[in-house]
Amino acid sequence: MSSLKHAVHRRAHKERSQPKERKRFGLLEKHKDYVVRAKAFHKKEDYLQKLKEKAAFKNPDEFYFKMINSKTVDGVHKQAGDPNKYTQEELLLMKSQDIGYILQKVQSEKKKIEKLTATLHSLDSQPSNRHVYYAEDREDAKRILSETKSVGGFQAFEDLPDKIKRRTAASYRELEARRGRVQELEKVYNEMAMKQELQKKGKKRKLREDEIVCPSSRPVYKWKTERKR
Repeated sequence: MSSLKHAVHRRAHKERSQPKERKRFGLLEKHKDYVVRAKAFHKKEDYLQKLKEKAAFKNPDEFYFKMINSKTVDGVHKQAGDPNKYTQEELLLMKSQDIGYILQKVQSEKKKIEKLTATLHSLDSQPSNRHVYYAEDREDAKRILSETKSVGGFQAFEDLPDKIKRRTAASYRELEARRGRVQELEKVYNEMAMKQELQKKGKKRKLREDEIVCPSSRPVYKWKTERKR
């Protein structure tokens, strides 16, 4: 009998909608909406109850270092930053490691450019035929020349298949992109090296525009000469 009660068709009971005289108040809340709202309400209520219990049982002599290392901004606790976390020597060491990584990338890109340039150069340049032929007269020389051109000649770029043409064009685009990447990396390397030198000890000053021999958009500094013992 328990298996037959599900086979009998039953009327689906639907929740009533908002009456016409209350349409201005919007949709009528359904039971599933009430369940979600009730769960959220009780969750907040339980959280507030736990906070009240924490505050009630808190030890007045309790102390944490975070109490003095943080501050409240707009009701939100934020950790106070330590400006002197690293010493000057540690900062210089980290800068040198960053510069070393940039220099390594520059050298790696230059090696890839050299390899790609050699490959494209070997494709573009036609190898010379060093085989020597000996002819008895002019007619024989013309015959040998025509045979070597027809048999041992090389195809021009226009006669190559489209697949090879596309690959060659993609290689040239990659070469230009790598050259531009090297220029950007060298620019970053120069800027980081200048910042590292400015952090070192020694008297220095920024040159004025009239003192610069070769005008440049970047600032130029001059260090005071010191005697090395």
